[in-house]
Amino acid sequence: MHKARLPGDGLGSLIMGADEAAAMIEDGMTVGTSGFTPSGYPKAVPKALAARGLDASGGPRITLVAGASVGDELDGELARAGMIKRRFPYQTNGACRDGINSGEIAFDDMHISHLPQYIDYGFLGPVDVAIIEAADIDGSGRLVPTTSVGISPTIAAHAGRVIVELNAAVPRSIGGIHDIYRPERPPSRLPIPLLSPSDRIGAPYIQVDPSKIAAIVLTDLADDVRPLAAVNANQEAMARNLLAFLEREIEKGRMPPGLLPLQSGVGSVANAVLKGFLESRFRNLQVYTEVIQDSLLDLLDAGVASHVSGCSITPSKEGLGRFLSGLEAYKRSITLRPQEISNNPELIRRLGVVAMNTAIEVDLYGNVNSTTVLGRRMMNGIGGSGDFTRNAYLSIFFTESTAKGGALSSVVPYASHIDHTSHDVDVIVSECGVADLRCLSPSERARAIIGNVAHPDYREALSSYLDAAHELGPCHNPLDLENAFGFHLRYMRTGSMRA
Repeated sequence: MHKARLPGDGLGSLIMGADEAAAMIEDGMTVGTSGFTPSGYPKAVPKALAARGLDASGGPRITLVAGASVGDELDGELARAGMIKRRFPYQTNGACRDGINSGEIAFDDMHISHLPQYIDYGFLGPVDVAIIEAADIDGSGRLVPTTSVGISPTIAAHAGRVIVELNAAVPRSIGGIHDIYRPERPPSRLPIPLLSPSDRIGAPYIQVDPSKIAAIVLTDLADDVRPLAAVNANQEAMARNLLAFLEREIEKGRMPPGLLPLQSGVGSVANAVLKGFLESRFRNLQVYTEVIQDSLLDLLDAGVASHVSGCSITPSKEGLGRFLSGLEAYKRSITLRPQEISNNPELIRRLGVVAMNTAIEVDLYGNVNSTTVLGRRMMNGIGGSGDFTRNAYLSIFFTESTAKGGALSSVVPYASHIDHTSHDVDVIVSECGVADLRCLSPSERARAIIGNVAHPDYREALSSYLDAAHELGPCHNPLDLENAFGFHLRYMRTGSMRA
């Protein structure tokens, strides 16, 4: 490998090929990996492991644990080889999602912030092998991650053996962007001493016990980052609606003039909404989030944001090139943390984070479904949205008012699956407007959502449902159980929610 780098002193004897390292993984093992979204995840060893599953003798079936969904070389190849028995905690890969929905892969959808604790406390059982991608490692076991942190510090501490993929596709100079801090276990846990998104409270490396390092595999494989869809008119309208709402909050004295730290979810909608801040008057914003996409690089470059704290860099291919070419400057304004810090509920509450996430559907009572299509098929998982939503200073959800070319209303009488209850949802934004649900009764919430968020084509049908629910008799929560899922059933039978 002409581009491959050599590890620090004393580790050269551990260098081996991906096939040899993959042979250490046996049937029934729990394998923890680096990676958080398609960023900073191991690639060569999982591909070699998947090749074992596709040969005539078959391969081991494992429990796979990563910080979130990862790239196709890991989730996709192992799923297609039939080698994933159980997967935690979040998933967007198509092959892995198909395995989960078919029942081939057991999946427990858990909060991102909970996973490191589950490993720490032994809830998931022992971690047999950790596979961690690194930009650098020295003889004392100081490992510098690449483009994400995720659960790497936790699995490095708990795994019986550690396989390191030393990746020359990420420059060693990325060292210094990471801030590795691990909380103590109760009852000895101390307050986390982070007072601002820009604070650094830990080390710039992960300390790995050198005696546990079983293999070092040299690679030069880039992250399989995904393209971001072009911003559409509805997303531009949602961004304008959000900015107008925030300006009103400032006018009413409910938000400081420079705003509070922002969080944004993953994907094209989240990226588009953040991009809208480029057209705002705001400058020097602080961001406390988990995934850093192209729009946050845009905000840093324009001076709209001054510091971004997250768990991973997950831009488009062009954005990744831009990040790496401007690495020295970005290292001064970006901090990458373990997910138990980036998504820590206490920090989110104390910093006063404004949480901005996306929904598959919202119902008239303010409940949000962000994971499951028609209550049956898992789309991705709750990810970090629950960590931020429940603990935010202000929790905001975005959804385009319709999907599938208008055949589906994103506003329904009752959500087919509920990830975020109305107790935790403050504001819903669509291209049609903003529904501020704070301090409203269920009936008031329903009228606000119909009038401000629902598409005009569906408002009459939604209002008719609500009127019929009231006609059943006096109540606090106007729920018509017999007709609550009528929209969903209509779509399942005809392919459209339209009457």
